[in-house]
This record gives sequence, C-alpha cells and structure tokens, in this order.
Amino acid sequence: MGFNELFWLFFMLAAMQPVIKQRMIESARQRLIAKIEKNRGSRVILLVHRQETMSFLGFPVYKYINVDDSEEVLRAIQMTDDDVPIDLILHTPGGLVLASLQIARALKRHKGKVTVFVPHYAMSGGTLISLAADEIVMSENAVLGPVDPQLGEYPAASVLKLLEQKDINKIDDKTLILADISKKAINQLENAVYELLCDKYEDEKSRELAKILSTGTWTHDYPITFDEAKKMGLHVSSDIPTEVMQLMSLYPQPVRRTSSVEYLPIPKHKS
Repeated sequence: MGFNELFWLFFMLAAMQPVIKQRMIESARQRLIAKIEKNRGSRVILLVHRQETMSFLGFPVYKYINVDDSEEVLRAIQMTDDDVPIDLILHTPGGLVLASLQIARALKRHKGKVTVFVPHYAMSGGTLISLAADEIVMSENAVLGPVDPQLGEYPAASVLKLLEQKDINKIDDKTLILADISKKAINQLENAVYELLCDKYEDEKSRELAKILSTGTWTHDYPITFDEAKKMGLHVSSDIPTEVMQLMSLYPQPVRRTSSVEYLPIPKHKS
C-alpha cells in the first residue's frame, strides 16, 4: 500500500472517529436507560440540555426547552401505558413557558406515578415541569429555580414595580403596555402553578407555593437548594439512584480546546 493510500485511510479513520465515539456513547446510554426501566418498572424519559460550541466559529449555542422538546416528550408520554410509572430525568436551564406547561400538564394527566429526577439543576421551565410530578428527587447539591415570567430581558415583576414607584403620568406608553402584559403573565403563571399543585398539597399550601415561585420573590436565576425546597414544603427527596447520576456522564459537554475541569478518575493516593 502506497503513501497516498495510507494517507487517505488515516484521513477516513480520523473523520469517522467522532461518529463512532458518539454511537458508542448512545449505545451506553440506551443500555443504562434499559437497566433503570427494568429495575424500577418504569418508562424513563430524559430531557437534557448542554451548552454546545460551534467547532468553526467557536461561539456558544444555548439550548433550552422548546416546542420540539415538548412534542418529543408528549409523544413518549402518550406511548406509555396509563399504569406504567414515568421517570423523567431533567437537566435544563429552562425555556419556553408554553412548551414547559405542555409537558407539565401531560405529566399531571398521566395516571401512573410520575417522578422527576434532578441530578444537577432544573431551573425556570424545568422547575415548572418538576412541580407536576408526584415526587421530585434531587441530588443534595442540585437546585431548582423560580418560575416567574420574563418579558424579553426584563422580569415581569420588576416591570410592575415601576407602577408603584413612579408617577403613572411620567411613564411612557411602551412601559405601561409592558406592565399590563407583566400583570397578565404573572397571574397566568401563578394560576398554572396552582393547577399543577392543587391535588398534591392542601389548598392554602398550593396557593402559597404558587405565589412564592411565580411572583418575583427572588431573581430569576436564584438557586433553590434541596434543603430550601424541603423547607418550603415541596415534596422532594434526595434518594437519587446511582444510575441516574451515571447517565449524566454519558451526556458529555461538547469538546472545547481546553477543559475547565480536570481530575484523575482514580486519585493517586488510592493507587
């Protein structure tokens, strides 16, 4: 075999390596999902968002819950028998209220037990989905987040504050329109959260949680820890299966030039 043939063979193998690696990771994920389903007698659904980096231009692409996600999750729920429990594994910064609510309401309607697992974080729309579950299982270091609506770059609750702090005659028409939309958005989301919670908690508690989570109690990126969620009265536990945490390692962050985190899988002091 000549040099040219060797060169092209090497080139083809190098080009195929990422594809082969991806197929191996997908196969490993499917085996682990099957193991969890067998052990728990459930349907496992994963909704995982990773930040991706374009290989050529090098800028980040942020992924979030969108209508494509809701279509896929709704299809998976519909394919699940009524008496089969659903285990939803969430790892997401949030996303569209419409898509998140569609998923949450579909989970609420499912007759079998619904458990949401949060290995690391499920913020905003991810928390909204979690509230539809019969049980939220978080790792001890995982976080949820507030579900208060955002109008573009502005929190709806902050826009409403302007009406309290400024003379209405000195506020421009655009801001007044935003304030009107903000009031409607907060009311709609507060009612939606109450709807998700009302059959799992007492009425007063459901309304209290809906108000705390949807009316701008904190900044939108405020991390609600396991301890705080428990203190609030949410049905959360920290008994997360090892296999769920293992699954997250099979969703690797796309390769960057230099990893920001590095460690030895087996510490040298144990060798």
